[in-house]
Amino acid sequence: MTGFFIKKSFFDGWDNLISLVILNLGYLFVILSFYGAVELFQVSTVGAIVVLLIALALNSFYSALVTNQTARYVKGYKEGFKYFIGGIKIFYKHALLHLLITIIITSIIIFVIPFYLSYGSTFTFILAVLIFWVVLLALLSLLYYYPLAVAMSQDSPLKTFKKSLLIVADNIWFTLFFALYQVVLFVMTIFFATIMPGVGGLQLSKNVAVTLLMLKYDYLELHPTTKKNEIPWEELLFDEREKVGNRSFRSIIFPWKD
Repeated sequence: MTGFFIKKSFFDGWDNLISLVILNLGYLFVILSFYGAVELFQVSTVGAIVVLLIALALNSFYSALVTNQTARYVKGYKEGFKYFIGGIKIFYKHALLHLLITIIITSIIIFVIPFYLSYGSTFTFILAVLIFWVVLLALLSLLYYYPLAVAMSQDSPLKTFKKSLLIVADNIWFTLFFALYQVVLFVMTIFFATIMPGVGGLQLSKNVAVTLLMLKYDYLELHPTTKKNEIPWEELLFDEREKVGNRSFRSIIFPWKD
């Protein structure tokens, strides 16, 4: 599944390249907000915190809208940006919970962990490490949060987050790979000045991951006695492989050789 995940993420992004670039350009307002917060910390801590909260809010809501839009690309649809605009009516509650979680995580990283580490004792160091692992678990869960919200829009935000935690626990190795994959995309985003893959590429890959994982859970729901190592991935991925086609990375770089 992992290899096909990379392939599908790439080609779904390639097929919707212009749309992703437009979504990424919109995210520049969020980036500027974060930059403004960092700069303000040198002048006014209170002002910086206010701007940081605004930036986190923009990030939560914009990411929700981008996820809803890119979910259509993963399904093979191209319908303009109506799902981007319409997403706010469906996912504003999910965005509010996402904002609350990111505020808590940011506060812990900036204030709580450094506070405990400053004491220099073994007990506070162990406490800081434990808090760090809780934060890491929350961050890993957020990778699946918005795509699950799109896939199961009838669920409450809290229920969606609980399912995200369960997916992390049930797919720990894939999740670790997926987190590393997100880091690589983030580094590439910086290298390409936020144009690509950007927030659009990041959210699209998250939709791909959840789409493929849902195939497994749908199968297990029908075949509850099946062991994890017995899941027929070739059969489950057949339709998705048909959508992607027989294209290769080589055909993109050297199309004249095909």
